[in-house]
Amino acid sequence: MERPMFGERLYDVEHALSMHAYSYVHFPARDIYNPNLKKAFADIIEKCHIYIIGECPLITFHDVRQDGDLLFFKLSVFGEYYEISFDIPSGAILKCENGGYYVLTKGGERVFPNMTAVQLKLHAEGVRLGFEVKYIGQAYGKDGSRNALDRLLKHETLQKISLSGVKDGYRLDVLLLEIQPDNRIITLFNPFALNQEDTSARIENGSAKLFDTSEIERITLYEASMIRYFQPKYNREFKDSFPSTNMKVLKDCYDKDFSAVVAEICIDDLPFDLFSEFIEMAPYHVVRHNLHEGREREMFFS
Repeated sequence: MERPMFGERLYDVEHALSMHAYSYVHFPARDIYNPNLKKAFADIIEKCHIYIIGECPLITFHDVRQDGDLLFFKLSVFGEYYEISFDIPSGAILKCENGGYYVLTKGGERVFPNMTAVQLKLHAEGVRLGFEVKYIGQAYGKDGSRNALDRLLKHETLQKISLSGVKDGYRLDVLLLEIQPDNRIITLFNPFALNQEDTSARIENGSAKLFDTSEIERITLYEASMIRYFQPKYNREFKDSFPSTNMKVLKDCYDKDFSAVVAEICIDDLPFDLFSEFIEMAPYHVVRHNLHEGREREMFFS
């Protein structure tokens, strides 16, 4: 008689530690030293401990014009021309000063769509823009006091990538990610498993991990998971060694006999699709790393 689905699995209770990107900030690498950047996104930047350095297609602006309460941009990417539009406040006026454009509202405020907004609009129009991942890192400091932007201000690898040059038609960009602020565990209860004698202990291990996993552990596991997945050109650590029983950051997962760790980038309003030399361009990336060898311990649904 054929065994039922999941009948080859070893344990009746299996856990996976799950982590996902919660919010983001995206900007050209040249803006790292711009004091207005931190002011504009201060609330999010302070919570971003993961950073990704990569190359994005260069968008060339050719014309900006106003028609009533609409602002029209004529721009090109790789020689292809597009026109996109943005709503502006009623009564606002498009102005040009020293070669730069801005919209002046009735109340005297200066507003203008930023590059991320332009990329999002292109994305919505069906123009697929890619972000090629070149390096992934993290910054945490003591009790989370150091954010990713702080680290990038004195980052040797960023300088190395800049000096190595960027491909024609591209620019060097930075993506900062905030990882979800709470712990999440995915649990499978499998009544067909081979071993059903340790149910209570395995449930308790999952509960302990749910409440005891620290933020720095989540950040480090997320970084390692994404490095192993994307295999960025300028990373060294974790590319071939993750996961491993020798890693301190995984000790608690192994002590509690977790089956896997999962890291996700599934943000609907990202203005581009991430990819690397080894991973195809896609809007969402769900990374699963099994912590044990053998099909009987593979992550459920993998």
